[in-house]
Amino acid sequence: MSDGKMLLITGASTGIGAETARMLAAGNDIVVHYNASADAAEAVARDVTERGGRPHLCRADLSGEAGCEALHAFVAERFERLDVLVNNAGGLIRRKPVREFDRGLMEETFALNVFSAMTVTSRCVPLLEKGRDPSIVNLSSIAMRHGAPGATIYGASKAALDSLTRGLAKELAPKIRVNAVAPGVIETPFHEKVTSPEKMEEFRRATPLGRNGRAADVARAIVFLVEDSFVTGETIDVNGGLFMR
Repeated sequence: MSDGKMLLITGASTGIGAETARMLAAGNDIVVHYNASADAAEAVARDVTERGGRPHLCRADLSGEAGCEALHAFVAERFERLDVLVNNAGGLIRRKPVREFDRGLMEETFALNVFSAMTVTSRCVPLLEKGRDPSIVNLSSIAMRHGAPGATIYGASKAALDSLTRGLAKELAPKIRVNAVAPGVIETPFHEKVTSPEKMEEFRRATPLGRNGRAADVARAIVFLVEDSFVTGETIDVNGGLFMR
């Protein structure tokens, strides 16, 4: 077995997940999970290899229990332990005003953003307990901080992840650290289908630092949480000042 770390990053084919895989590549084994973006995932795997890492590609639909189980089986067959789990997979499926909420969208959103992280985490705990300074990082969102009209269901799902982070941090201590990152408006494929260029410009103007974020801005915060062994139960906001506490 390698002397490096064993990592699982869900939703690692594009955006924040992909950049995190690149930053954590050197000397490590990384499961690059993806669902639909096979070409992009293969490109990330090449980048991981070029940076001195060992990629392991796994396709699974985490919106259902079977996909979560398949991902866990993939990891368990290859690794005797797991050092890092980044629950990054998720998304804003579609915008809906409150008067048009429907149960199907609620269930679909929570299945993708919350139940997937819960299931994958639950299954991976035995592997993480064998890990070296093991940690979990969940991806929340600024949407749970200040509300997001038209994306309220999404924001509620990300708030659930924030609460999950604190609960797991207490339950899994002292062996496994659990933290989260709450990105602001980040220019990744996430926004291409759900946010107009005009709205992105509006976000930019409202951000005190004068720009929207980049995937690397968030990935660096994830790397910090992976590497700092005295931080747990924390959610780091990475939003350029768009939300302040």
